Amino acid sequence: MNQDPAKLSLSNFLAGESNDPLQAPASFTNWMRVGAWAVELYEPELLGTADARTVISYGGRPRPVINLCSYNYLGLANHPEVLIAAHEALRTHGLGACGSPMLSGMTDLHRELERRVAKFLGREDAMLFNSGFGGALGTISGLLRKTDVALLDNRSHLSLRDGAVLSRCRTEKFEHNDAGSLDAALSRQKGRRQLVIVEGIYSMDGDFGNLTELLAVAESHGASVFIDEAHSMLACGEHGRGAAEKFGVEDRVPLVYGTFSKAFGALGGFVAGSKETLQYLRFYAHPYVYSCALPPVVIAAILKALELGTKQPELRTQLWENADYFHAQLRGLGLNTGGSTTYVMPIVIGDRERMYRLGHELRRRGLWVAPVDYPAVPQHRICFRACVTAKHTRADLDEALNILADTLVPVALQKQSA
Repeated sequence: MNQDPAKLSLSNFLAGESNDPLQAPASFTNWMRVGAWAVELYEPELLGTADARTVISYGGRPRPVINLCSYNYLGLANHPEVLIAAHEALRTHGLGACGSPMLSGMTDLHRELERRVAKFLGREDAMLFNSGFGGALGTISGLLRKTDVALLDNRSHLSLRDGAVLSRCRTEKFEHNDAGSLDAALSRQKGRRQLVIVEGIYSMDGDFGNLTELLAVAESHGASVFIDEAHSMLACGEHGRGAAEKFGVEDRVPLVYGTFSKAFGALGGFVAGSKETLQYLRFYAHPYVYSCALPPVVIAAILKALELGTKQPELRTQLWENADYFHAQLRGLGLNTGGSTTYVMPIVIGDRERMYRLGHELRRRGLWVAPVDYPAVPQHRICFRACVTAKHTRADLDEALNILADTLVPVALQKQSA
C-alpha cells in the first residue's frame, strides 16, 4: 500500500495480506510504526481515579490533567459510600462471580440489583450483563431472527450493529434522526417483523435521539422500538430514567436498555421489561448465557450508585448546569460542537493530522480530551470528544476553556481564512 499514511485509516486494513489469518497485515504494522506519534494518544495510562482532575502518563512522566475523557457523569465512581459498599461486598462475597449467571454466578446481590433496576424503571423484571457492549449485542441478537429486519440510525453504536449482524436478520439504515428516512426504510420492508434501533444520546455526536418523531413513524408501521440509553440513563430525566423519561415516551417503549459504565460509574449492562420477554432472552442472549456474571463487588457498588443517583437529583442538576455553561463558552470561542446539546461534546477539527498534533499540545498543556478518528466518525467530522461531569468545578471548566482558546481557536481562525 503506497498511499500517503496521513490519508489512511483503520478502514484500509480489513483485508488479509498473507496466508496466515493470525498474522497482522504488514501494511497495518508499517502504518502504526509511521504514525506512532498519533497512536501514542490512544490507550492512555491513568495513574489516578476517574475524577475531574487526575493524573495520566504522558511522555513517560506523570501529567496532571483536567479530565474531559470520563463517562463518570455524576461522580459516583469515586463516591465514598460507593467504595464502602464495594469493600463490604468484597468481605462477604469475595472477588469474582466465578461462573455464568445461568449456572453458578448468580448471588443474592445480583437478584437484589435486578429487582431494584426493574422497580426504578417501572418494569416487571431486569437482567444484567457483564458488559454494556455485550448486553446490547446480546439483546438484539437474542430477540431478532433471520426473517426479521433491524432498522438502525446510521450513527448507531457498533454493539447494536453487531447484534443485528449476529442475528442474521436483514438490516436497513436510515439517516441520523430523520423521521422521513425511517419512514421510507420501513416502507421498503413491509410484511416483516421490524425493530427500529435508536439511542437516547449518541456517543459521538452528543445529541439526543429524535424519540418523539421516530416513535410516531415506527408506530404508524406497527414496528417495535429499541432505545439504547447507555449515555442517558441516570443522567437524564427528572428521576434519572433516561431520554425516554425526558421526552415523555417511557410507556411507548416496552424494553429498556442501559449500561452501568457511564453515570453509574461501574461496568456492565442491563435490560428491563416484561417477565416473559426476559425469561426468553435469558436463554437466547449469548453474552449472558456463556459469560461470567459481574463480580459481586461491582454489583454492590452499582446498588449504592443507583441509590445515590435517585436520592440526589442535585447531581443531575449540576451536570446539566456544567454542560450548558461549557456549551455556551465553546460557542463563544467559535468552536464547532456539531449538533451536541448534552454533556457529550465533539469539538470538530475535520483533519486527521491537525487533530493529532493538537491532541499532543492539549495534553502537554494539561487538558485530556479523546481523539476520535474515522471510521468512528465521518472523515470531515474527525474531532476531540469532551465529556463534562457534575464534579467539574467552574474553575476546572474555565481552565479547560482557556487551554482550548489558546490551542484550538488560532487554528480554527487560520482554517476559516484559508
